[in-house]
Amino acid sequence: MERRRWAGDTSTLSTPRILPDAHAEGASGGDTGRMTVFVATSVGEALDALTASKPPEILAGGTDLMVEVNFGRRRPDAIVSIGRIASLRRWRCSGEGDASADGEPPEQRELDVDGVRSAGVVEVGAGVTYRQMTEEALAGLVPALAQAARTVGSPQIRNAGTLGGNLATASPAGDTLPVLLALDAEVVVARADGSRLLPVRELVLGPKRSALAPGELIVAARLPARFGHQEFVKVGTRNAMVIATASVALVVSWEPLDVRVALGSVGPTPLRVPAAEDYACARLDAASGELRGGRADLERFAELVRAAARPIDDHRSSARYRRHAVGVCAERALQRAMRSRQVTLGAGGDRVRVGAQMLPEGESPSEGARWATS
Repeated sequence: MERRRWAGDTSTLSTPRILPDAHAEGASGGDTGRMTVFVATSVGEALDALTASKPPEILAGGTDLMVEVNFGRRRPDAIVSIGRIASLRRWRCSGEGDASADGEPPEQRELDVDGVRSAGVVEVGAGVTYRQMTEEALAGLVPALAQAARTVGSPQIRNAGTLGGNLATASPAGDTLPVLLALDAEVVVARADGSRLLPVRELVLGPKRSALAPGELIVAARLPARFGHQEFVKVGTRNAMVIATASVALVVSWEPLDVRVALGSVGPTPLRVPAAEDYACARLDAASGELRGGRADLERFAELVRAAARPIDDHRSSARYRRHAVGVCAERALQRAMRSRQVTLGAGGDRVRVGAQMLPEGESPSEGARWATS
């Protein structure tokens, strides 16, 4: 079948376009050779499209969906593109001096959920790209989200892929998911008759299975601003453009002491590790930034993390390696958090401010996303 490029004015939802087939007949979606594409310019238009008896697939950055379409694994009859919805490409922070993506006073969103405007809350639109997450203003509010975003794909992927797409894909290897889970983030989900808040821990049900109902659209994620010291550490088969073999997000709030650990790519869903969190809280000394039992406590912490992992063997890694690697990642993340605390307390070195975090002099800001290989 002839392969042709789809083109034309796509400025309104009311004028659907037809995408000629680029695959052999028989791919999922039927053998008609035609695909209806709606380009929404508002959340309302997108939700109207999703009320169809057979809701269309949602296209944001396309970094996941289009791979499956191009390989013939999925062939939807209809797509609603949400890339031109300006409100989804913004973020805002309320409390402690409001901030927004463009430095202007935050605008009122199209959708609100029960009028919630908690102090110190960052609301990141579903259309915010990985590149935007790495920009200084947002990275300073949620450092681990920026660390995770820096490890995603190539610059082209980071310019296209979005937070909402990473959430909706619901892959256990999704790089932002451990960060959002560790921060107890909530997802703002809209539908034609209202909206709801869904905790991230309840969103992912299994590999690429989410709790989203037909007709629902993720419009934002809400998470705390400037919460504790944050680290994201990821292991892959190479040092760039790689899907995680294992990843760890760690958040340590020293006053009062609170430790949170979330794992990625070592289970059917991202995992929290309450046993390791409780152990670290019991063994950390906030006054010194050290573990009371030294190296033995650190090894026990890593052991608890490994015990919580539920990895599998696949083409990227063995379960045995994944379990080992996630423990190494957790250990390194906690070491960095302790070192940062010691520097803040004046236990060594000059301080270098990176966003909301303090790093020892000479340590690169990107080291929070370095690769563990041992």
